[in-house]
Amino acid sequence: MKKLMIYGATGYTGRMAAEHAKALGLDFVIAGRNADRLVPLAAQLGVAYRVFTPDALTAQSLDGIGVLLNFAGPFAQTAGALMQACIEAGVDYLDITAEINVYRLAEQLGAKAAEAGVMLLPGVGWDVVPTDCLAMHVVRRVQDPQSLRVALQVAGSMSRGSALSVSEIIGAGLLARVDGELVSTPDAQPQHFDFGEGPALCAPLSFGDLVTGWHSTGIANIAMFVHITGDAFPEGDLSQLPDGPSAQQRDAHRARAVAEVTGADGRVARSVIETVNGYTYTPLSAVEAARRVLKGERQPGFATPGRVFGVDFAQTIAGTTITDF
Repeated sequence: MKKLMIYGATGYTGRMAAEHAKALGLDFVIAGRNADRLVPLAAQLGVAYRVFTPDALTAQSLDGIGVLLNFAGPFAQTAGALMQACIEAGVDYLDITAEINVYRLAEQLGAKAAEAGVMLLPGVGWDVVPTDCLAMHVVRRVQDPQSLRVALQVAGSMSRGSALSVSEIIGAGLLARVDGELVSTPDAQPQHFDFGEGPALCAPLSFGDLVTGWHSTGIANIAMFVHITGDAFPEGDLSQLPDGPSAQQRDAHRARAVAEVTGADGRVARSVIETVNGYTYTPLSAVEAARRVLKGERQPGFATPGRVFGVDFAQTIAGTTITDF
């Protein structure tokens, strides 16, 4: 059986994923751009390593690989080249991004990937696994669903990599899906959502769910929001941020998201998903997704987590609950 490649394995989340893959006994190699950082991690884990930049990726770099799991952000700088190389090499591509433009690119490359028998599956981390499965869950509670609104609750501190990715998300501008099309919504206003403890004001922001939600639920009208607490969205020189929150900090901040679906009769169904901290959740869900793909759970072309692994996939990660309101 072909191996898993964890690209960006020396980063904050990539390292946790590599350690988890080792604990599960998976057959994998680590890869990245910096040999000085890869060598000691490979020795620690007892696995092979490969050094390359996305733009210099060759067929030999992917020899023997069945799945490439990308942790190297900002993904706008890595995903395109890696997806193209995976299509050419016949390797399934997965990543953990929330950057909407990566989903749009994967969607555009979907037909080419399907023709090559390759799956492009961005978003196997906290965003968008819980929200994608949550949207699929709540839509089943509504007759003739017309619109979907999803809000994320971001608490605690953010990793340096995530902060850089957020810059890409903000740079994409405010978007919404209207009648099946992604349109600019520069005048979108904050709205209140209840994550289970009363209304919280949430700002509009363009996450990948504007793409995945459309494919997973078929709902033609989708809007995304985020509720930020603490120092979740840092400012200033992002390169000076620490790698990410400590285990104790992660344990102190669980993660939540809410999805609301409105039916043709105006009735609204609301469900909330709660998980362990997003940085704890992501390496677990990403490695589990890769493990399943290697075993044959896959759909060539552009894919979404909920469509590939089922509506209950998010809840296979311990500590995850869905509450209906």
